[in-house]
This record gives sequence, structure tokens and C-alpha cells, in this order.
Amino acid sequence: MKKISIVATCKKGSPIAKFLITPPLDISVSKTFINIDQAADAPLVKQLFFLPFIKKVALENSSLIVERFEILEWEEVIQEVAEQIEKYLNEGGAILNEVRKVEKVPVTVYAESTPNPSAMKFVANKKITNKTLSFENTNSAQDAPLVKELFKFPFVKEVFIDENYISISKNDTTQWEEVVMEIRGFIKSYLEEDKTILGPSFDSNRQRKKNANLDQPLNDTEQEIVKILEEYVKPAVASDGGNIIFDSYQDADKRVKVVLQGACSGCPSSTFTLKNGIENILKEMLPGKVELVEAVNG
Repeated sequence: MKKISIVATCKKGSPIAKFLITPPLDISVSKTFINIDQAADAPLVKQLFFLPFIKKVALENSSLIVERFEILEWEEVIQEVAEQIEKYLNEGGAILNEVRKVEKVPVTVYAESTPNPSAMKFVANKKITNKTLSFENTNSAQDAPLVKELFKFPFVKEVFIDENYISISKNDTTQWEEVVMEIRGFIKSYLEEDKTILGPSFDSNRQRKKNANLDQPLNDTEQEIVKILEEYVKPAVASDGGNIIFDSYQDADKRVKVVLQGACSGCPSSTFTLKNGIENILKEMLPGKVELVEAVNG
């Protein structure tokens, strides 16, 4: 590696000194720094700011232009500074920290209708969360910034989030054709800007209370019910922008209670789905153990 040499020049009385670098540095930026904090990713410049008389540093490919404070004259220290820069560079000192370029994948969001006329599903091409979450109002969205922003739309009634989609329920006074593009655009921009979905203090335990089977041991029948719901029911329900959670099982009357979330909550067709879908599946797969399925909106 060719040795680097520094030649310092300064007009008498001037607060600015120029340090010519030969051969030139292999950098593609030209930048001025006014304090050590700005030089966090420029180790060479940061070294200069350790000197108490340095006020400003401009880094270029073939020179350093340095301005001093009025506490001394350049004649007193310029050669010492030049030697310090030369030694730093010849010992392999870093000039700029490598800034890794992250290629952003363009975010796409499309709206998809659901069996529930009050709910619309907004599907993204990126992961939104690894949790299944349901929010009934802004108070339930503590440290969930995206959800709080959605509740600022006056027509938003409930928000349900799964891995790569958001299901939104609206009030009856607004038609989807009036607002769907606005919501889609907002979600797309929010995800493109990589804003926070769930903050560090988000309490996922608040969601646990909606899922009783997480808080108590399950007997064999209950475990079978949960397994069937997970494998055979949830995928179909999720495709419609909703979720179903096992709540409880009463052996006395063979009754299964489930919680409906997202687009399934309040859906006019949910009763039909329960009776002709979920109930029939459980009866068929667990003969003699299930006679009735009832749901509560969650």
C-alpha cells in the first residue's frame, strides 16, 4: 500500500487550514461536520474533534479543510495535526464507516371484501406481525401506534391484525366505496415508511384473556377440539379476514364455546358458518363428544 502524505497550508491569521492528502482518499462523498456527534460514522474526522481547538471539518477526497476556534493560531499546531492525520491514515485508520444499503421491497396493499359487509381485509406483501391481535377501540391499542392511527378515522369500529393483513370493521353510516382507497393508501404509506406496528411496551397479555385455553390446562377432549380448530377451521376463517379461538368446553351438554374475531365478529353469516361448518366438522371428527357450538364476538 502506497504511503499517504499530508501537506498542510494556512494563510497567516486565518482560522482555516487545508490538509492536502496524497494519494487522494478513495471516498465518494464530500461532507462538512460541525461537531463530534455528526462525525459518529466518520472516524477520521472524529479523531480531529478530540482536539479542543477544532471547530469544523470538511472531508473531501483529496483534502481536509479544518476550521479552528480562536484559542490559538494554526502556526502553533498545524504541523502536529498534519503528522497526526498522516500517522492515522498510514496505520490503516478508518475514514468512513461502511453504510450498508438496504434495498427496500416495494410495499403493495390490496383490499379484499369479506363475507361481513361491515369488514374489509387489507392484505400486504410483507409481514405485519407474528401475533393475532384484535382491538375493539383506541383504549385497547395501548402502544400499538398503527392501530391508534387507524382509530383516528371516524368510521373505523374495530381492527384485527394477523400475519400479513389487517381486517377493519366500519360503522354502518359509511360505505366502503367512500373510504376503501383512503384506508388502503394510509396502510401502504405506513408500512413503506417502516413505522412502528407494536411498541416495546405493548402488552400481549391483554389479548390472552380472549383465549381461555392459554390460561388453564386442557383435558384430552379440549386438546382435540383446539387441534381441529387450528388445522381445519382457522385457515378458512383467516382467508375471510377473521379468527376463531377456543374458549371452553362443557362436557355435560357437549357444548363448545368459541370466540370470533376480525371480520367474523358480528358477521351476518357467522351463525350459518357455525352451524353448517364448524359444528358439523367437530361433530364428525369427535362423534359423541360435541353436540353444539356457540360463539361470542371478540
